[in-house]
Amino acid sequence: MRIGLLGGTFNPIHFGHLHIAEEVLKGCNLDHVWFIPTCQPPHKQLAGEVSFVHRLAMVDAALSAYPMFYSCDIEGRRGGPSYSVETLQQLHTEFPQNEYFFIMGLDSFQEIGTWKDYSRLFEFAHIVVTARPGFSGSLQELLPVAIADRFCYDSDSKNLQCETGFSLITVAHTCRDISSTEIRQQLSMSRDVGKQVPQAVIDHIRAYSLYFK
Repeated sequence: MRIGLLGGTFNPIHFGHLHIAEEVLKGCNLDHVWFIPTCQPPHKQLAGEVSFVHRLAMVDAALSAYPMFYSCDIEGRRGGPSYSVETLQQLHTEFPQNEYFFIMGLDSFQEIGTWKDYSRLFEFAHIVVTARPGFSGSLQELLPVAIADRFCYDSDSKNLQCETGFSLITVAHTCRDISSTEIRQQLSMSRDVGKQVPQAVIDHIRAYSLYFK
């Protein structure tokens, strides 16, 4: 199975996340996309102290209308800081039959050199970088110098290929910017977020009084 992996705090999950997953599903010809809520973000404080259990429940609620999308609680089960390389390694151990496509935004890719054991990510998965249509930069130029020479251009796939056999792929995404931070702010003021967040997620937020002051 070709499985896309979309991680994040999902605090809360919104239509921007879902739209990106749809475009990568289509652009990379995937069978499914797994949404992986972070247990403990290693690079930033989790806003609002919303538990992993609630964030996973909101993901489950959002995905109920998307038969090709599934939630994955692997980082909650492992606990502690959620390092992507550890998640990928664990997924390979638990589900070695799958081919993985790790999805990240262009901003995150530009900071990949700060991630734990970032050079090992390409031992476990293709890296799919989502960027706005018209992005004309070179992903190879954005790679950390320490690993840039491990990649070469593959004329057949038109992607950069790592010496490990996994590729660095760009997929254009067309969704408008939706910010979880802004959504939390709107919710704290009891404003309508129905255009940014699925109704099933709003129902969960209201049922447990999340984000409301």
